[in-house]
Amino acid sequence: MLEMLPSLLLFAGLLLALMAGYPVAFTLAGVALLAAGIGILSGSFDAVFLSALPNRLYGLMINQTLVAVPAFVFMGSMLERSKLAEELLLSMEALLGNTRNGLSLAVIVVGALLAASTGIVGATVVTMGMLALPSMLQRGYSTRLAAGSICAAGTLGQIIPPSIALVLLGDVLANAYQQAQISSGVFNTQTVSVGDLFAGALIPGLLLVFLYALYAVLLAPKATAEQSTPAAVLDEPLPVPDWRRLILTLMAPLLLIVLVLGSIVFGVASPTEAAAVGAVGATALAGIKGRLTKTVWQQVVYRSAQITSMVFMILIAASLFALVFRGFGGDRVVAELLGNLPGGVFTAMLVVMLVIFVLGFMLDFIEITYVVVPIVAPVLLAMGISPIWLGVMIAVNLQTSFLTPPFGFALFYLRGVASEQLSTRDLYLGVMPFIVLQLLVLGLLAVFPALATWLPERLG
Repeated sequence: MLEMLPSLLLFAGLLLALMAGYPVAFTLAGVALLAAGIGILSGSFDAVFLSALPNRLYGLMINQTLVAVPAFVFMGSMLERSKLAEELLLSMEALLGNTRNGLSLAVIVVGALLAASTGIVGATVVTMGMLALPSMLQRGYSTRLAAGSICAAGTLGQIIPPSIALVLLGDVLANAYQQAQISSGVFNTQTVSVGDLFAGALIPGLLLVFLYALYAVLLAPKATAEQSTPAAVLDEPLPVPDWRRLILTLMAPLLLIVLVLGSIVFGVASPTEAAAVGAVGATALAGIKGRLTKTVWQQVVYRSAQITSMVFMILIAASLFALVFRGFGGDRVVAELLGNLPGGVFTAMLVVMLVIFVLGFMLDFIEITYVVVPIVAPVLLAMGISPIWLGVMIAVNLQTSFLTPPFGFALFYLRGVASEQLSTRDLYLGVMPFIVLQLLVLGLLAVFPALATWLPERLG
């Protein structure tokens, strides 16, 4: 029990500091250094562990997979700032206008596309909240359906490829899988790639979109007012497009996303190469539409640099925290705790999923991916769990956590941009049906792992 105490105190100190509101990256590094200093003075921590930090940071610098992060962020920011996302929403609503709750259905589809291109929950929820929520309320949609559709569509960025969340998760799981094999005595290790995780997440992601759409069309309360094209969401209103214009408007961004995803899944290009193509393609689309102004370019570059800097600062801090955690024997503690649980693999997986779900109330996917997953994944993978299935389960689990009251991140984001239009009660009740659908998919994945592993095996 005494051996467990330092690592447990380290993790508890991290959670307390985060709940106090300190920035995540500096909290990770600060708590780790403070704990290491106390450990060195008390003789419970070997300072040799810190000598490995330069090699870890150099590994981050030369990691080709992580180069995809700024390119994917740039791609999503360009689609958002150049108003291609608004135009896509208008066109999709015109296409689905005759469908029951057509605007809600359009929000789900367009939200999924934006989520795939950005992978950042906050960006998608805020964008869709500002664009679609006023229009949905004006057209007689219930506040609950409008809020639920927007929040649910925004969280799809955790599971629908290509997204930053899956890129980072795939990189961590690849390292954890090799570590698990070596610890089991397998030195001719196999690898799992980001493309494998993309392929594994594709079917569950599309299944979620299908269930959301089915709910909006068949089960959700019908809008009470006549629906029309929400031209008010654009600064310069567009006429309702004819079929030719509609197809042209929809095809360009759809083709871009399909090319980026397809090139990764089918092994034609690496995630980094595909992300570069996506960034260039989004810029070209904005230029063709005449939206690539100096202001738009500055906003895209600034936002991309801001998000990328945040991601890599967290990666650096998480590397330091992981070193200190390992120096206190935290990896051994976790392995013993999970390995000694009654019920074996099932109980260990259940406990890890519950812990990640709760942490999703306080931490973003980046912190969970680089702080929690490297600790628990090697233990679970050494038990024989598929790395692809584990990655998809974590992604769907986090997506559910980000949507669950009272702490879900997506709820805070939408509340921030629509505080006068939404009550907390309507917001919480609005997301409940979508949480049920997410739990249904999570349960199906647990019972039928082939939902995540079949496509990567076929492509492999």
